[in-house]
Amino acid sequence: MRRFSSYGPVDSSENFCIKRAELVQRCTSQMIGNIDKKGHYFTIWAPRQAGKTWIMRKVKEEIELKHSDKFVVGTMSMQGIVIKKDEREETLLNKIPQLIWETFKYEISILKEWEDFKNLFSIQKGIFNRPVLLFIDEFDSLPPAIIDILITLFRDMFLKRDSYLLHGLALIGVRAVLGVESYRGSPFNIQRSLHIPNFTKEEVIDLYQQYQDESGQKIADEVVEKIFEFTRGQPGLVNWFGELLTEKYNHEPDKSIDMNSWKKVCSDAVNIEWNNTILNLIKKARGNYQDYVVDLFSRPDMLFMIDADWCSYLYLNGIIDYKVQTRPSGENEAICIFSSPFVQRRLYNALTIDVIGDRMPIPSLDALDTLADVFENQEINTLALLERYKNYLKRLKAKGINPWKEQPRRADLHLTEAVGHFHIYAWLQSAIGRKCVISPEFPTGNGRVDLHLSCMNKKGLIEVKSFTNASEIKENIMQAAGYAQKTGLNSITIALFVPFDDESILEKLSAHDIIDDIKVNVFAIGWQ
Repeated sequence: MRRFSSYGPVDSSENFCIKRAELVQRCTSQMIGNIDKKGHYFTIWAPRQAGKTWIMRKVKEEIELKHSDKFVVGTMSMQGIVIKKDEREETLLNKIPQLIWETFKYEISILKEWEDFKNLFSIQKGIFNRPVLLFIDEFDSLPPAIIDILITLFRDMFLKRDSYLLHGLALIGVRAVLGVESYRGSPFNIQRSLHIPNFTKEEVIDLYQQYQDESGQKIADEVVEKIFEFTRGQPGLVNWFGELLTEKYNHEPDKSIDMNSWKKVCSDAVNIEWNNTILNLIKKARGNYQDYVVDLFSRPDMLFMIDADWCSYLYLNGIIDYKVQTRPSGENEAICIFSSPFVQRRLYNALTIDVIGDRMPIPSLDALDTLADVFENQEINTLALLERYKNYLKRLKAKGINPWKEQPRRADLHLTEAVGHFHIYAWLQSAIGRKCVISPEFPTGNGRVDLHLSCMNKKGLIEVKSFTNASEIKENIMQAAGYAQKTGLNSITIALFVPFDDESILEKLSAHDIIDDIKVNVFAIGWQ
């Protein structure tokens, strides 16, 4: 029986696979172009584990099946090319003979200069006897200086195409192929770039139906729906959850995979399971643009601007995406969102440690606090918990400890709102994390964090928000009541972080209301 595979290109004879026939055909058409004249030079791009290499191999198979007598087709990978920082660009010239052999099985001598590389494809001087279709995979792995040199060579061949047999060329990668990291830009028309999209909902359903048909084991429709929602169809993650559900966590293969199975896998995927794609995203999010990632957790209105370096970097590497919404004026605008709820959840955990640290500087609770009033009723008393959090902040201040010192700040010197979101989550983990499960959820994508608490069959809900203006509080209360009702709870507490600590103002901003039998508490927390 076939299996799910989440790393590297899948083999349809061994792995469950989506054919993506339309995408393969589109790529094939661009590569070939006018079969009797010239094809196109274009780019194939997507974040890691999105299926770029698989598409390349499928297109190669399609072309060789139909046009083997017309074209020489080669797939060249730069992944294994290692060039140290102190080595000259010409080092790659010494590696090209091996690349040509691996790609086309042609033997050539060591190249002396870059013009010799162009001449390999020359009609007069080259090594080929018919038009060439060339895919170069992992183009981004090359040093920028070499990328610039190759771009110049390909552009020159493109402009003098009557002299060269390079009929079609596809550069495959993430950023460099679009010219983002090159002063020379992309050698081709960006409009011909082929983006590998995520799986559609129908494709995810198809993939998991293949497993059910071959294994005979049922997977609940709701589970497949959750996989699509949680990953937003990212191919590598969709298959990874398939591996976890049907192999590692499939202890009773004679029974259906139900929502209980999903909850276990989902929890462990967030907290204890390694995934190379996610680890790579976290590493990139911790880089030069970490402040933007942190800010995104608390801002629902961050404009998506592809010309901004931080935005293009986070987008092309699969950390963020965008959605288009209509302003009150009727104009459309693009807003940043995280690429998927799963990516957002893993980043939230990782950045909480980065921003706040992995331990509290003083005990999170008073030594004699039994939390009796927090757990005495049917639901967790979240308001009582937040009173303790506020007392914790006071105890920090009394000891001369400022938890907001050296934390990210905006241009107006106010703290980045998300710092409070991370801090209260870290405090809850420290205060009750040993007896309770604290699960952050992001029902609006970004701008709001809902902390779901589950302890000893008791539940509670804290919505973490940042203060913008007093007129929005009533709207926040109505929305919170509706959300609590959907989760089956009778109460919800809004932890409202306010950028000042005047107790009289905090008291006025705090509120208690009952909406459709749902008790809503607003608890204002000052910070500076």
